[in-house]
Amino acid sequence: MTWLDALAGKALNRELPTREEALAVLASGDDELLDVVAAAFRVRRQFFGRRVKLNYLVNIKSGLCPEDCFYCSQRVGSGAGVLKYSWLKTDEVIEAAEAGVAGGARRVCLVASGRGPTDRDIDRVADTISAFKARNPEVEVCACLGLLSDGQAERLAAVGTSAYNHNLNTSGGHYADICTTHEYADRVSTVSVAKAAGLSPCSGLIAGMGETDEDLVDVAFALRAMSPDSVPVNFLIPFEGTPLAGHWQLTPQRCLRILAMVRFVNPDAEVRLAGGREIHLRTLQPLALHVVNSIFLGDYLTSEGQPGAADLAMITDAGFTVEGAEELPALARAASAASGPAASAATAPAPAGRAAPAGRAAPAGRAAPAGTAAPAGTATDAAPPVATPSPESPTAARPDLVHLRRRGAGTTLPANT
Repeated sequence: MTWLDALAGKALNRELPTREEALAVLASGDDELLDVVAAAFRVRRQFFGRRVKLNYLVNIKSGLCPEDCFYCSQRVGSGAGVLKYSWLKTDEVIEAAEAGVAGGARRVCLVASGRGPTDRDIDRVADTISAFKARNPEVEVCACLGLLSDGQAERLAAVGTSAYNHNLNTSGGHYADICTTHEYADRVSTVSVAKAAGLSPCSGLIAGMGETDEDLVDVAFALRAMSPDSVPVNFLIPFEGTPLAGHWQLTPQRCLRILAMVRFVNPDAEVRLAGGREIHLRTLQPLALHVVNSIFLGDYLTSEGQPGAADLAMITDAGFTVEGAEELPALARAASAASGPAASAATAPAPAGRAAPAGRAAPAGRAAPAGTAAPAGTATDAAPPVATPSPESPTAARPDLVHLRRRGAGTTLPANT
């Protein structure tokens, strides 16, 4: 029996690995990478089969945040050039959320920037959730509104909110290095408050912010202690105009090891491949599906993801099924079509200066790469030269893969689903 067999055996029995075992996953070599993924897949398969749950983000209030989280494009003083708008109206939120549902999402995540909501904000969001649930009773709703005050979680639960997201992001020891306007303990407290109110706890991390292996293991173990139902794993998108611009510290192989470590520590949690997957995992995204059982469909809060059709094709081609697809025949047909010969055209980026292929049209007014804002109403045709990683520079920057969101919620352009 190998050390990975022993580790997978513990996870299959929901036993917590030792810190040394978790660190060994992160320290494993490239020659062991497929063995690591295979061991994690045994765990993923036992608890979730070959299903992939689709989640859909709706940014219901963008930018304008007073907090100084160093990784965030919506932080106070951000020069990232992201969309900025106040609270969307109920009908706007429902339209955006239902676009995700039509694309196959089983959960919509309503996210608002800011330190935390006022009671008036909670009433506004509660009314929106109530209206959405009346039209879509089978769809889960996760709220992500920041730090919560007394009674607010209970108000959200009362209108049918399924879950509350508040990520720990990193270890307690590293937290002061990425934020100074609130503390790690505030985040832990908010997750606990949401859980006590009956909301499903959703909390995860961001990798690539200068943390050590020990920090990653610390936050994974801290999450295990909180027993979240969902653990989103994000990979830093180093937006220009933020303090962590230029932090390109991840490789696709490193990302897979991080995902596997999180799976071994939280074996029966919904481990979600979240922001930054297209940028850092790149062509290894399908391999990550053997570790995670959940992804975000389409775009993120302030950046664009790959086309929704490409997500469906990736899932199908990797031999997995979209959770709930059997209840949505149109989605099943779309997934089948997405895996056909035309799918490769939908997933391939357009050469610099040329139009995007079918299924990847660049909308007018799309932001320039790496956070550089384009003039109003214009499209950016040329991408900067692609950095080719070399043995001496395995984490070469890829700003050409970072595109600010200019469609969907808060705009007049259709959402990416």
